[in-house]
Amino acid sequence: MNTLSKTLTSKAKIRFQDCDPFNHLNNGNYINYFMNHREDVLIEHYNLDIYKIAKLEGKSWVSTTNQIAYLKPALLMETIVLESQLINYDESNLQVEMRMYNSDKSHLKSVIWCGFAHFNLLTQKREIHTQDLIKLFETVNNPITTNSFEERISHLKPKFLQKL
Repeated sequence: MNTLSKTLTSKAKIRFQDCDPFNHLNNGNYINYFMNHREDVLIEHYNLDIYKIAKLEGKSWVSTTNQIAYLKPALLMETIVLESQLINYDESNLQVEMRMYNSDKSHLKSVIWCGFAHFNLLTQKREIHTQDLIKLFETVNNPITTNSFEERISHLKPKFLQKL
């Protein structure tokens, strides 16, 4: 049996059209990089294609909350490493943490917590996760020890400040 990874990783390159005049990734585009990463790794690692599910079953997840910390700028044409993990779930909600690093992961650039609600696109109402989804979430859930986003950022920052 294949063991599913609890932390999923990918790489991306910061593109010109996503940057501000200072050649930094525009604040609003961080979320695009995080979401694109998560969509890709869910298919690759868990065979979970949220667009296929939406098309075939009329169900998907909608964003409910985002908390983001910008710690270091991501620069034009820089290769970044993105990581994500499910940190909490219940019958109809997911909470995912995603992190952005430089290419060798020596600098943490950004952290985001995203909340998602399972949603029925046909009835326009919240949907309960199926037992198959709950089983997947039980397997890959990777909770963290901090209770708040601010506490999490305070916990992560010293690990990367020491390397400067």
